[in-house]
Amino acid sequence: MLGLQGRKALVVGIANDQSIAWGVAEALHDAGAELAVTYLDAKAAPYVLPLADSIGAKVILPLNVEEDADLDALFDALTAKWGRLDILVHSIAFAPREDLHGRVVDSSRDGFLRAMDISVHSFIRMVKRAEPLMKEGGSCLTMSFYGAEKVVSSYNLMGPVKAALEATVRELASELGARNVTVNAVSPGVMATRAASGIRSFDAMMAEAAERSPLHRLATIEDVGACATFLVSPAARNVTGSVIYVDAGYHIMG
Repeated sequence: MLGLQGRKALVVGIANDQSIAWGVAEALHDAGAELAVTYLDAKAAPYVLPLADSIGAKVILPLNVEEDADLDALFDALTAKWGRLDILVHSIAFAPREDLHGRVVDSSRDGFLRAMDISVHSFIRMVKRAEPLMKEGGSCLTMSFYGAEKVVSSYNLMGPVKAALEATVRELASELGARNVTVNAVSPGVMATRAASGIRSFDAMMAEAAERSPLHRLATIEDVGACATFLVSPAARNVTGSVIYVDAGYHIMG
């Protein structure tokens, strides 16, 4: 039920071997899926291309989700290579540093809109392009965080952004259910990734999470990969519109 042999999967958001997206890509590969992966730009390529090669990725392309031409080229390549897509994993989030480090009430209009565009609407744009390729159904995943539900110190602007992402998951799940396409979010706990390094006082957040979580430890990218593998497998065919926490239980603590 957890095997993904023959499944075609696109994973977007790998920056290096500490990325949540890499933990997911590696787990999907180990479960038997064929992978397509992307990297942001030439600066990221030296970190991502060796990883892509190690899992035998069939499609490896640059992708800036702010550029529709990049998205079109990616999905054209998937259509030419496979003619279908079974799994889409979106693991991208961004907010300009000055807006991320400031109060939400002080956030700029441009910063707020850019954070929403890259972190939320890019998922919508990708699902729209994936839908015609999911001819016999499929699975779409994105990555959230506890700050979507509760106020987390220093998470600031990304709190409302991730809340919007979770609402988007529910809407897309409702709209695509008739096509046998599931849409879910994984909500990893605090972990040391490149994206998280931009959050102020992040080391303190990690220490607090490890101390307060019921299991008294931090989850890993491998844990997220295992959860993602379940959610895109036949075992989770009736799970959609959900947010699944992988955080050693931190989210249940008051």
